[in-house]
Amino acid sequence: MLITPRRDKLNKIVILNPKGGCGKSTLATNLAAAYAQRGPTPAIMDYDPQGSTMAWLERRPADLAAIHGIAAYKKSMQATRSWQLRVPNDTVNLLIDSPASVNHDDLRELTRDSTSILVPVLPSTMDIHAASRCIADLLLVAKVDRRDRKLAVVANRTRKNTKSFAKLMRFLDSLGIPIIAVLRDSQNFVHSAEQGIGLCEMQPSRVQKDVEQIEKIVSWLEAWPERRRDSTSVTSINRQPKVRRSLLRRPSFSSA
Repeated sequence: MLITPRRDKLNKIVILNPKGGCGKSTLATNLAAAYAQRGPTPAIMDYDPQGSTMAWLERRPADLAAIHGIAAYKKSMQATRSWQLRVPNDTVNLLIDSPASVNHDDLRELTRDSTSILVPVLPSTMDIHAASRCIADLLLVAKVDRRDRKLAVVANRTRKNTKSFAKLMRFLDSLGIPIIAVLRDSQNFVHSAEQGIGLCEMQPSRVQKDVEQIEKIVSWLEAWPERRRDSTSVTSINRQPKVRRSLLRRPSFSSA
């Protein structure tokens, strides 16, 4: 797996969760649409063999703000891998839609030089356990330091005032990793996917609550230069490890 070379000003956002169906592509496309509206043209690198993000781009109306697509799941004998995965020089924001299954080597490569890593999590026991393993691998295998503040969680397809939602929020709160948005289980996401558009490009009165959550994610992502500066300014004394509950210990939950 080959990822774009290092660029100091490239905002490389990795959307990661080995569990399929957790909403990685939905999150990637809506963030790409939000960045496209702001400009300059963002890019999506789709590693998912299902090609959901590229299919969304093919459905995207031509009169909307452009998004550059890179079908990373495809391989060609007519071009080098680095040429296939090239990112336009004027791209500032790059979104990585990761595959459902990632081995340890690919995990390290995917997250290398990333500015932000987003883990979408669904409110079910199976998804919570998968997210626990994913975050443990990010911390222990990919060596992502939580003090660098590049790792965040997005609660996805939630319904408030349900046992499953309460269970999910208890789990996320136990991680010590920020929950930057809570996305509803809304048909707005389905309709936007079918039309090749983002929520921010739909009728505002219809999607206001959902767009507010997407904007929260974008605001957190946009602050990556400040987070990086804050991280590099921390002294070695202040970076002494704190005692925390091990992520490798499986939390026990009662059934919803």
